[in-house]
Amino acid sequence: MPHAITFQPAGRTVTVSAGTSLIDAAEQAALEISQPCGSQGRCGRCVVKVESGAVRRRSTLRLTAEDLAAGYALACQTVVQGDAVITIPPQEKARRTLVTDKTAGRVELPFPYVPAVDQPLQAIHVEMEPPSMADQTDDWSRLKRALLPKLDCKTLTISMPMLRRLGGILRQADWRVTAVVETGAWDRAECPARLVNLRPGFSENMLWGVAIDVGTTTVSVYLVDLVSGVVRAQAADYNGQIARGEDVISRIIYATKSKASNPDANRLEMQQLVVETINRLIRTVASEAHVAEVDIDKAVVVGNSTMIHLLLGLDGSTIRLDPYVTAVNQPPILTAEQLGLIINPGGTVDCLPGVASYVGADITAGVLSSRMNDATDLTLFLDVGTNGEMVLGTADWLITCACSAGPAFEGAGVLHGMRATRGAIEEIWVNRNDLEPSYRVIGDVAPQGLCGSALINLLAELFITGVIDKAGNVNADVETPRVRKGEFGPEYLIAAADETAAGVGDIVLTKADIDNLLRAKAAIYAGFDVLATAVGVDLADVSKILIGGNFGKYINVEKAIQIGLLPDADWDKFHFLGNTAVRGAYMALLSQSARSQITGIADMMTYLELSADNTFYDVFTSALFLPHTDWDRFPSVKALFENGSRASEQPAER
Repeated sequence: MPHAITFQPAGRTVTVSAGTSLIDAAEQAALEISQPCGSQGRCGRCVVKVESGAVRRRSTLRLTAEDLAAGYALACQTVVQGDAVITIPPQEKARRTLVTDKTAGRVELPFPYVPAVDQPLQAIHVEMEPPSMADQTDDWSRLKRALLPKLDCKTLTISMPMLRRLGGILRQADWRVTAVVETGAWDRAECPARLVNLRPGFSENMLWGVAIDVGTTTVSVYLVDLVSGVVRAQAADYNGQIARGEDVISRIIYATKSKASNPDANRLEMQQLVVETINRLIRTVASEAHVAEVDIDKAVVVGNSTMIHLLLGLDGSTIRLDPYVTAVNQPPILTAEQLGLIINPGGTVDCLPGVASYVGADITAGVLSSRMNDATDLTLFLDVGTNGEMVLGTADWLITCACSAGPAFEGAGVLHGMRATRGAIEEIWVNRNDLEPSYRVIGDVAPQGLCGSALINLLAELFITGVIDKAGNVNADVETPRVRKGEFGPEYLIAAADETAAGVGDIVLTKADIDNLLRAKAAIYAGFDVLATAVGVDLADVSKILIGGNFGKYINVEKAIQIGLLPDADWDKFHFLGNTAVRGAYMALLSQSARSQITGIADMMTYLELSADNTFYDVFTSALFLPHTDWDRFPSVKALFENGSRASEQPAER
């Protein structure tokens, strides 16, 4: 029997059958309810209020007795049993900010660039005699006849969409055109040339590509002038999939959850969400550089294995299930039209190769851009993001693993977390005498939240000053009004509402935030610890520690060591490289040789599956403390406490 469900305050009513979840009913009403855990009922963020009517709560996790008495329910875990009126509270939205003074900056050419040698895309001017009664050669054969003598390849291919447009373009241009041809990369076995685009007239110095990093939290795009090799514009934004899961496991679960009306609906929705994010960023960079989107002829894409599967619309369910295998580690090359990207429909989309279920192309690209594949000394590479991916080795051997760090260090999963953009607190100190905070904000404006670097600093400062203990518990006995009981339990007040941006309210760090940060740092530390143990080396033997990731270059080494995120090593061993993934994609976009090197890197890596290693959980549990249960692993932090030292009272000058 159908039941009428009315959603307030929107005032929309839909008719659904008994057993339909409130999430699905809201979707039918075209209303958004956040699902950061992928509808698993773990996060409690899809809470709604049942004003009246009959529903059944399958789970009440994260709801108190008072919540239930007031009518609250988890939308993903509550099903319809009769007519009902449901109120959807205001939904938390990720702050969407494109390129800012913190993420932008000139990108240097990674190597001397010689387009004629390095670049597989070529723009070739072609002039032909038009058809006549004496020469009735078909349009495609006529173009090949004029074009092939100018190419090294003997074969030229064309896509059907390009073939459909061919005749019109040739006649519009009076048989004088610029052919954009790709050689070498389209079919790695046969290496024919492929007609990618055809422009009327002779266009000079116009060849464009995009390098795309599909991160779990953030998507980054470079627009590259393939004639000069220069990055002309760049942009970054939250991955739209966050609304359906903040981590890869949640997204896989959501994507593989079938709906009676369409078993593939969720998987296709996840693909659409990330494609929309990429297209929005392409529009931004193209507009900034005054380039038409359809004149962009190539995209090189990196991302972890789950992100690539979701982008391609592949079933990623086997990634999270024993024995943890992907559908593909080296995807076939596609066209933009096949994925729905707004660049030239026949443009090449090259998703770079990954290694295994949790080590994807973001890491193979990162190894290349960090030059780790040329290292003569033992080197550790870390990509600190939602997934903690790491590689240990030299130019002769590489071993890799990954752990689920969660999105805390990228601003998600923390009550007042945000990306490193205007309004984010980026550095913070706590006075040892009165426990008052001081901070520095990106853009020198009123604060809106805390970015990853600030979260690391704050966790260390609160630990060193005694506001929190080794287990991350807030000390309620410290003499400061900054420590108080909040809506989500004990918290530390960083900035009161009258100090923050309009509408933000108090900025605090809660006990739940601290727990998320501890889990994130413990997973990363345990990952490289187990990796070193697996090959019989000591972390002290590592000569270089390379840090990638969107916020990696802003990490304070001292504070990261104090919380146990990084190993206690000499500071000169650490090298912070920023977004190595998008830079590797940029290198592959410029150079056929770099593209081949990434394939070689993927082929030489040995993957260690941490879930199959019984030692990981033990190491992870030990690392859940500040900085670790074993003080001797962190001698500099141990000495700090033994000497009675505390955090500096004033921020250091830059």
